[in-house]
Amino acid sequence: MENTVFEAFNEGRFQVPEGTVMFKDIPWSKHPTFEGVELKHIVTSKVTGGAYSYHLVRIAPDKSILDHIHDPQLETHEVIAGNGTCVNDGCEIEYFPGVISIMPAKVHHEVHAGDEGLYLFAKFMPALC
Repeated sequence: MENTVFEAFNEGRFQVPEGTVMFKDIPWSKHPTFEGVELKHIVTSKVTGGAYSYHLVRIAPDKSILDHIHDPQLETHEVIAGNGTCVNDGCEIEYFPGVISIMPAKVHHEVHAGDEGLYLFAKFMPALC
């Protein structure tokens, strides 16, 4: 799955006074439940003391993250590239670059990639992992 904007973002870095983490040095991992979904754990609870975590997410064309909730995390999605939809608390939201969606803790949500795949920057507060 190739997308120029997302791949440029994937070459980014997390930079704080303590140092820099290059995104390209972080391996992709397959989602343990949803086929066609891969995650790159950019900032984890180890770095933030559990306060928040940031993840790049790529969903293959026509694949989905099915209905689920997070407890106690609030989750945000920033759509970087691709297309699809998110069902957030029963409301369908069209996903395309520039869209931001917020799922409070305990709110049901699901994400469906369109024919271009879907590329997200997901953030969790407190940290997911």
